Amino acid sequence: MATAYLGVSVLLFILARMSPEEWTNPYPCVEDPDELENCFNLVNSLWFIIATFLCQGADIAPRIAPNEWDNPHPCIQDPEELENAISLSNAFWFTIGSLMQQGSDIAPKAVSTRIVAGIWWFFTLIMISSYTANLAAFLTVERMDSPIEGAEDLAKQTKIKYGCKEGGSTYAFFRDSTIPTYQRMWAAMSSARPSVFTDTNEAGVERVSKSNGQYAFLMESSSIEFQVERRCDLMQVGGLLDSKSYGIALPPESPYTDPISSAVLRLKENGKLHQLKTRWWKERSGGRCMTEEKKDAASAAELGLENVGGVFVVMVGGIMLACLTACCEFAWKARKLATDDGMSFTEELKKELLFIVKCNENSKPVRKKLSPADTDTSTVYSSSSTYDYSNGHNKHGY
Repeated sequence: MATAYLGVSVLLFILARMSPEEWTNPYPCVEDPDELENCFNLVNSLWFIIATFLCQGADIAPRIAPNEWDNPHPCIQDPEELENAISLSNAFWFTIGSLMQQGSDIAPKAVSTRIVAGIWWFFTLIMISSYTANLAAFLTVERMDSPIEGAEDLAKQTKIKYGCKEGGSTYAFFRDSTIPTYQRMWAAMSSARPSVFTDTNEAGVERVSKSNGQYAFLMESSSIEFQVERRCDLMQVGGLLDSKSYGIALPPESPYTDPISSAVLRLKENGKLHQLKTRWWKERSGGRCMTEEKKDAASAAELGLENVGGVFVVMVGGIMLACLTACCEFAWKARKLATDDGMSFTEELKKELLFIVKCNENSKPVRKKLSPADTDTSTVYSSSSTYDYSNGHNKHGY
């Protein structure tokens, strides 16, 4: 009988095989299951862009538009102050209410602000509709994906049979397990007729392929990954039942134990083992089925900017049009005031811009003509607490 100095095969690093042979340091061949998909179904960049457009609901455009400054008390024919109902807080309330399709009691009056409101309503209509439709499709795909999601589902039902390789490590795991779920599964497998055990993993894979979804085969996750990378009629479901590693068996006191263990550790630390697995699992005749499944899941799971880019283009165009309209309204009003007060257009424009940048003020006094006796200034604001921009005086001309 020939003497072997080391054994390289599909040898799982388990307690039953640790004696009398020596074993190298284990190297993992099992990866953690994928994380759950984002329940919000939108990529992070898209959420960021929506938040940015939500923040544009500040009261800059309403402050520029002259028609947004209105009499807060309609019963008073000659008001002392004009008030802008679209304050910073009200603007955010309006945009959030529109996004939630609840509306608000704030009604824009100027043409520019109505353009902004209309474009925002169109944007929210498309986004909410797209999100709802995509979420429904995603939930439908998830529900139709597989009735079995893990060992718990297998243990709770009797329609789908399940088994493993007889005499293998998975067989021993279920036979010796003290976990109630796995004990029920072992009882179901050991009492099933015809037998659900197979002589080899290959026979189990073929049995799954021919069972029309009525048989599940349990084996090491690395072997399952290798099969589903190449056979699109198979799929892997559920997480990991336990954690095992592979090792290389050597005779007792072998001089190769430490060098091979050190080499395995180096390959593990520098990522070479992962590269080798990727090469032989995915790149060499593999990767086709997993790639297609991931693409389908991603298309049903998330909305990207490329899916709804058109509505953002419309949004940007509408905001630009509204800004242009607001600037025209503002310039027209400033020119009218300059003509009425006998001031230059540039000076009047500067005064109005200085007031607009004071974002903490949502009311301004009414501009009134002075009597002929008051020749030191052309116009004043009637509010005693508000600065008169016309010539740098307050209402008393100080």
